[in-house]
Amino acid sequence: MSVASLGYLGFQVKDTAAWDAFATGVLGLMRGEAPGRYRLDDLAWRIAVDAGEADDLAFAGFEVAGPSELAEVHAKLTGAGVAVGNGDPELLAERGVLGLISCRDPDGLAVEVFYGPTRRTEAPFASPAGVGAFVTGEQGLGHVVLATKNMPAARSFYQDLLGFRLSDIIRMQPTPAFGFDMEFFHCNPRHHTLALIPAPMPKRLHHFMVQVPTLDAVGFALERATAAGAPITSSLGRHTNDHMVSFYVGSPAGFEVEFGQGALEVDDATWRVSRHDKPSSWGHKRLIPATN
Repeated sequence: MSVASLGYLGFQVKDTAAWDAFATGVLGLMRGEAPGRYRLDDLAWRIAVDAGEADDLAFAGFEVAGPSELAEVHAKLTGAGVAVGNGDPELLAERGVLGLISCRDPDGLAVEVFYGPTRRTEAPFASPAGVGAFVTGEQGLGHVVLATKNMPAARSFYQDLLGFRLSDIIRMQPTPAFGFDMEFFHCNPRHHTLALIPAPMPKRLHHFMVQVPTLDAVGFALERATAAGAPITSSLGRHTNDHMVSFYVGSPAGFEVEFGQGALEVDDATWRVSRHDKPSSWGHKRLIPATN
């Protein structure tokens, strides 16, 4: 049993107007029907941005195939002593899904598991910035990188209860005296849908990633971000583990967004876990101090 993909993300931000300009003008997301909702594909929404003081990730939604899979996840969570709530009609209507359960991960993040999202195939995705498409489908929205205060508990929650599988680790060495193993997990062919950082940070979210099919689409996004005055936090580069070519841009909320192309895909029948000593083969030079 495993969740199938990252379905949606919800943020609380102080400046919703700035986030709207960033989401549409820099990332190229399409506004959804409801205020503060943004599309990457034919789903009614993938990103929710609501007013709040946190300037951080508020909830994450993971999709399963249907009601029987949702029941399996529910049983797994309750069997491990996790408090689970069933989606009330108002929440189901707000999320636009057929079924949903909710809980919190060991660091307090609201986690929702759902099936049956609303599709808007009658209104095709049309990016206001000219992005032709994002890589979603069975790979979901993209990936999230979360900070955790308790790595064993977080690993157990996502791996043992939600069914994520370890892809690889990168030994991060920010200073000679301080280092940690960053762990990357997949639940579908995307190299990682989730990564965990076992280090304290001001925000629970370090970054989320959206993927496009072509290198040109990455270049155009970099041009848009520069023209908009958005802070480029890491230069264009290629990661060692998933081989993605990407850059990082600071969002109006302070956490970062990775915009990339060309990542490796996982075949569980042949994949072997490995380790790396550097996060990038080239590039990804830090251009401004991290805000996280």
